[in-house]
Amino acid sequence: MRKSLVLALPLAFVVFALAQGARRNSSSGYASAHLPPAAIGALQKIDPEHIRAHVRFLSHDLLEGRGTGQRGGDLAAEYIATQFWLDGLKPAGDNGTFFQNVPMVGVTAAPETSFEFTPRRGDAMQLKPMDDYVASDDTAHPSDDIDSEIVYVGYGIEAPEYQWDDYKGADVRGKVLLMLVNEPQSDDPKFFKGSALTYYGRWTYKYEEAARKGAVGAILIHKADMASYPWDVVRSSNTGEKEFLKSDTPQLKAAAWIQLEVARQLAQKSGMDLDKLMADAQSRNFHPVPLPVKLKAHMVSKIRQISSKNVMGMLPGSDPKLKDEAVLYTAHYDHLGIRPDMSGDNIYNGARDNATGCGILLELARVFAQSQSKPHRSLLFVSVTAEEQGLLGSGYLGKHPPIPAAKIALDLNFDDVPPLGEPQEVEVSGAERTTFYPTVEAMAKEFRLAIRPDSHPEAGHYYRSDHFSMARVGVPAFSINEGMKYKGHNTEWGTEQAEEFTNKRYHQPSDEYSPSMDFRGDATIARFGFALGWAAASQPKVQGWQKGDEFEKARLQNGDATH
Repeated sequence: MRKSLVLALPLAFVVFALAQGARRNSSSGYASAHLPPAAIGALQKIDPEHIRAHVRFLSHDLLEGRGTGQRGGDLAAEYIATQFWLDGLKPAGDNGTFFQNVPMVGVTAAPETSFEFTPRRGDAMQLKPMDDYVASDDTAHPSDDIDSEIVYVGYGIEAPEYQWDDYKGADVRGKVLLMLVNEPQSDDPKFFKGSALTYYGRWTYKYEEAARKGAVGAILIHKADMASYPWDVVRSSNTGEKEFLKSDTPQLKAAAWIQLEVARQLAQKSGMDLDKLMADAQSRNFHPVPLPVKLKAHMVSKIRQISSKNVMGMLPGSDPKLKDEAVLYTAHYDHLGIRPDMSGDNIYNGARDNATGCGILLELARVFAQSQSKPHRSLLFVSVTAEEQGLLGSGYLGKHPPIPAAKIALDLNFDDVPPLGEPQEVEVSGAERTTFYPTVEAMAKEFRLAIRPDSHPEAGHYYRSDHFSMARVGVPAFSINEGMKYKGHNTEWGTEQAEEFTNKRYHQPSDEYSPSMDFRGDATIARFGFALGWAAASQPKVQGWQKGDEFEKARLQNGDATH
């Protein structure tokens, strides 16, 4: 009894504050933390132990790491669909089902694959898979041979809006491109957004740009502080099968990473200094540097046709006109599956990443469905597949939404929400880019949650989770997560917990469920997300992007649904 009373006190304050309907003017014309009684009643039913139960099941060994296109991943999808059905959601997938099929191809590098750097003079460098390099053949061919010159292209970025071009018109067709991860360093917010990483710094962009320019391969140089994660994350993320959306666009025969020391040896074989090459890449005057070295690779792959699933449910809105529009909630259910060649614990359970987000999504669906009244717009709940493979499920969702993208008012995403206790901060990185931000600020104030700026803007987290796929098609979108300050702890403690997870458990088998996990914070994030979603579903207009934002053009092209 005593514990439940203590937990109820902060929630009771929030409920009181929301019921007061605190309002203030804003540039968007509407910002409110007011919720009607039905919404407050539903919000109060959010239960941290319900979230715990979902996390425990989804991260159980029996689900085998929820690998994409694998038995465990399919079981997770069926479990989520069953929960949607029990809640009374309407199917929003293909042919009246809860499932949207996502056609993919699975590629597994075979042991026969070889990868070596061959200089014009001197001995070849035979690279050891996983220790020296990782590589995949994105063409989905059973075998490909590469015997191509290597060209160093700095950061591999062509960004006219920043007057930056690493290619300078060089013909790189048929070449292998060596490049740095991340983007040019700057504190100027008008130049690649200063310390914040843009999409140009993401490995996905670099591979896409190399393929567009006709290269046969691209090799990223891994440096932990630039990538924002250690080599073990690269290794584990490229272990076993890799999945790709079926595509008619050009693909690379070798999409690879190499260790920093391997790159240093490659530079030495070329008669060059890696530190100087990296320093030269900081200048707008940089020009591509052909290396006197070839990549000789024999890429052998096992190919598997896959149809994985996004799980989709809908609650119709209450307004006859606005119910054709929707607020979208997303969370990915996939993780990395099982690594057969690993001894000991080889199941990547993905308890935090992202059984927690799924637990929140399922609890939101339950309480929205039980609400005595519904907001004006409809609510879409989508648990996507293949996030760990490069946002594939959400990428497919963005291109094939159940309603037009212009009619999706907002996407609120949940990914890796730490079960560490009661947060006193919230991170909503990217929300400030939308017209919805005044409402986010007002709601955070009522929840007594300080809005914490992105703890690591250089890591480019905005471009690394599923909301980004929706932003690319113009939908205002961001993830909701905890900050670093928790009740009973200082900020340093929260930072230490985050770093410990990143360094020791992120994308590792040790990301497992524990009964000691404290899901009160996940429940707080669920309540905050509930309140934001209800507000967005009730406001007069769908949301948009701030003027000049990189995603504003896509919103306008898709036909901004304003009233």
